[in-house]
Amino acid sequence: MEIRQFITFRTIVDVGSYTNAAIKLGYTQSTITSHIKALEEEIGGELFTYVKRELKLTSLGKELIPLADELLYTYNRISQMKNHDKVSGELKIAAPESLTISRLGSILREYSTKYPDVKIILSNGTCGQNQKDLMSGHVDIAFMVWPKLEVNNCLHYQLHKEEIVLITSPNKNQHFDDYKNKVTTDYFITNEEGCSYRSMFERYLANNKLPKFQTMELWSLEAIKQSVMSGLGFSVLPYITVKNEVEKGLLNILEHNERFEPIYSHVLVKSKKWQSPAVEKFIELTLESVRPPIYG
Repeated sequence: MEIRQFITFRTIVDVGSYTNAAIKLGYTQSTITSHIKALEEEIGGELFTYVKRELKLTSLGKELIPLADELLYTYNRISQMKNHDKVSGELKIAAPESLTISRLGSILREYSTKYPDVKIILSNGTCGQNQKDLMSGHVDIAFMVWPKLEVNNCLHYQLHKEEIVLITSPNKNQHFDDYKNKVTTDYFITNEEGCSYRSMFERYLANNKLPKFQTMELWSLEAIKQSVMSGLGFSVLPYITVKNEVEKGLLNILEHNERFEPIYSHVLVKSKKWQSPAVEKFIELTLESVRPPIYG
């Protein structure tokens, strides 16, 4: 077995095909095929199969993923030993859009200034997907907006309590009771399923036997805010994401008598005996950002 065979295997899993893996790794497709065949011969079974022309992992392939991840992690750790104090390399971060636009900007700016040799790759996804990407090794750090968390195999830091507000256009009804009682036919404007504050709100409606609202699902926070401003309906968002619009009078916070489940922002990294300097320094800066300043 050779380490490059495991790199090829993991790359195929990540990008979904032999062709894309060849492009990413700079190999010919025949080289990719030979790496997998050699690995299959050593292990004693097929790692991939085709189902309706779509490449799928076999049960043996699925079993190999965590073992390959551990092997590649150890290999990378050994490769970086000569630079154990240097903050460089690649840092992959997954975060929900709400935190990216409201809280991460200043952290990323300071980090990039202090550690210019680190290449940052930031992806936006739902909180659940961000956690999956962390556990699968696709990213090094994951941010989430979620109720209190209890997670295994992760170092977990709770950051802020995020105030969740109901927002609407200033020229619409200004109390949530009007919406609950169907005085209006406005939309509940929200983002994709799996979003933590959308899930919290819909769970609250179900638990309290409140009527469901006609839902308009949009692709970004900016699209949601613009649609609410135009008078199409109301939304449920972290206050930090609408603070500017509320202060300018473009959006209003709906009054209500509800008691919603508290939600917090969190940062997670996988539990390891060793973290790269790039990860360690980013976590340090993130935690410093939530500590109150000390005045002398």
